[in-house]
Amino acid sequence: MTPTLLGRWQTRLLLLATIGAFVTSPFALGYLRPEASFSFFWVLGYVAIFGIAWDIVYDYLQKFRWDRDWPGVLQLLAGIWEAAFLAVILKIFHLPGIPQETSLFWFALHYSLVWLSVYISAQVIMRILFLRWRFHGGQWL
Repeated sequence: MTPTLLGRWQTRLLLLATIGAFVTSPFALGYLRPEASFSFFWVLGYVAIFGIAWDIVYDYLQKFRWDRDWPGVLQLLAGIWEAAFLAVILKIFHLPGIPQETSLFWFALHYSLVWLSVYISAQVIMRILFLRWRFHGGQWL
């Protein structure tokens, strides 16, 4: 299945709103970090916003591949690239809702766990449980 741009957006937003929010909750409530901070939900929001823009780029680049699909290793590199991009943006610019002194360690840990859980959900759980999603370009609606 090759996801369409609309399917990419719908899947990204759905998984970040469900799985991403679930993984972010222990960080925001202070279970994994000594002080609770709602800024982790802001990071999740920025991942979604920037991800929508990145999906336009990925959809464009995907059209140059002969099979018009991404292998898993390119998806892994995309996740690393998105993390590096967002980390640089967080450190250079002051994004609303995120303190400038946010630790790169906590950002990297949070981002890695969210991205890994969303990636595994998209690659395994979604394909098994939601056949319509799989055969309709990742679109829900």
